[in-house]
Amino acid sequence: MNTWNQVYNPLGSAALSTIAAAIPVVTLLVLIASGKVKAHIAAIIAVILTNLIAIFIFTMPANMSIRASVLGIVSGFFPIGWIVLNVIFLYQLTVATGQFELLKRAVGGVTEDRRLQLLLIAFSFGAFFEGASGFGTPVAITGSVLIGLGFSPLAASGLSLIANTAPVAFGALGTPIQGLASVTGLDPYILGAMVGRQLPLFSLIVPFWVVWAFAGWRGMKEVWPAILVTGLSFAIPQFVISNYINPWIVDIGASLISMGCLILFLKVWQPKKLWLSPALRGRDESAATMTTPKPMDKTSLTQKELWIALLPWIIVCIVMLIWGSGWFKNWANSIFLYKYPVPELHNMINTMPPVAAKPTPQGASFDFFYLSFTGTGMLIAAIISGFLAGFSPGKMVSTYGSTIKLCAISLITISAMLAIGTLTRLSGVDATLGLAFAATGVLYPFFGTLLGWLGVALTGSDTASNILFGNLQKITSQQLGLSPILMAAANSSGGVMGKMIDAQSIVVASTATNWYGHEGTILRYVFKHSIVLACLVGLFVTLQAYVYPFTEMVLK
Repeated sequence: MNTWNQVYNPLGSAALSTIAAAIPVVTLLVLIASGKVKAHIAAIIAVILTNLIAIFIFTMPANMSIRASVLGIVSGFFPIGWIVLNVIFLYQLTVATGQFELLKRAVGGVTEDRRLQLLLIAFSFGAFFEGASGFGTPVAITGSVLIGLGFSPLAASGLSLIANTAPVAFGALGTPIQGLASVTGLDPYILGAMVGRQLPLFSLIVPFWVVWAFAGWRGMKEVWPAILVTGLSFAIPQFVISNYINPWIVDIGASLISMGCLILFLKVWQPKKLWLSPALRGRDESAATMTTPKPMDKTSLTQKELWIALLPWIIVCIVMLIWGSGWFKNWANSIFLYKYPVPELHNMINTMPPVAAKPTPQGASFDFFYLSFTGTGMLIAAIISGFLAGFSPGKMVSTYGSTIKLCAISLITISAMLAIGTLTRLSGVDATLGLAFAATGVLYPFFGTLLGWLGVALTGSDTASNILFGNLQKITSQQLGLSPILMAAANSSGGVMGKMIDAQSIVVASTATNWYGHEGTILRYVFKHSIVLACLVGLFVTLQAYVYPFTEMVLK
């Protein structure tokens, strides 16, 4: 079997080739946003379209194209779908045992104000799960908690997605930074420190943004002291840990400090007027689908009830910290690791200059780390919680069966999304889009940051975007006389704002909030937030590239 070299300008015109490369992702987003085509149908149409473009325009051999799609489908279930399934299983168990009702009262005991609940759950609590496991876990957990607290489906899903941005570059114990270092050859500590000189500004902005998106300008102004405490107590540790300790524990440290500071602050300060509306200010079509929540029990929880409410989440935290650690992964993978290099695909495709410095074979293997998958940790945490809550094995199995039924279409959708991401990466379609951004010359710091945003929107992962475009950022910045450290970090920082519009995150959010079939509404809602925030990151990186004193922030 001959190797195949990726072609980045198959039509002999950079503009036409870029338009051809953009067709699959534009089609997917337009179909979902239209609201007329169900997400899983839109994804299947886009998979077929991506195959046709890869084969007939980008000259990828058909057998490679189909194998790449199948690899993506399987990778969609393991590990992403596997996490979603087991998070929803845990949530179903806590609802059935009444622990979730107690958790609602515990959060309500901290504050009944919806705006402050958002800060606590969507921003700080979500950042902890981003740091511990990433890959869809935070949106799945915060979305299901917010819907349980009585938020409208659009508020719960959309605001979970917006809040889960600032921590993403350091997610899953620094995996995106590690991925970036592996393709650029740059020191992960320096890359992590550089990202830590870009994102803290946005860690301060995002809590204000989330509350403004939910309650409007006036609603935000009424709770600005609490928002400032939340943002500062996350942003300062994010900077300090990434610059002076290491890039692996940034989110976990910053989120725990942020949660602690907000809870302590709310003991001495509460807003004059409580905001109790569960729906988005303005038009919220999902509010009509809600049943009127029964009034929450205001009695304070006893110490015992508080521990019962928090127990499943404490177990999840402990298990996720173990599962995310290097020593555990090494041990688990030494016991159970199955690597399947896809025949006629693995190392048979070369990434070509200028995307890589020299022709570089692309790996294409399915790595089945069953024991060390984050989803497996989630399943074990759910089983432990279930047993401690008195569930019989039979009841647990039947709950798991109903969870599979609930998540089935979402899992198909996520797998199809990953098929598109894998195929566009292996066929060079992604790189063609990347090269269009690289041709912007002096504006490259701005557009290079948006390239990271596009990478995450396409692949659903900051890690995947960094692996996809990290080396292109390094090569282009060297050609333009810019700092490769600045632009590699910008890929990761810009990427975090693409997380809220990537199709698989939207499906995770719609599944977690039990609002499946409304992905188009969620996408239309978060898209404008995503693009504006990505442009703001791009402007900040441009200042760091060219304007004193921001240039002093760039590490050598």
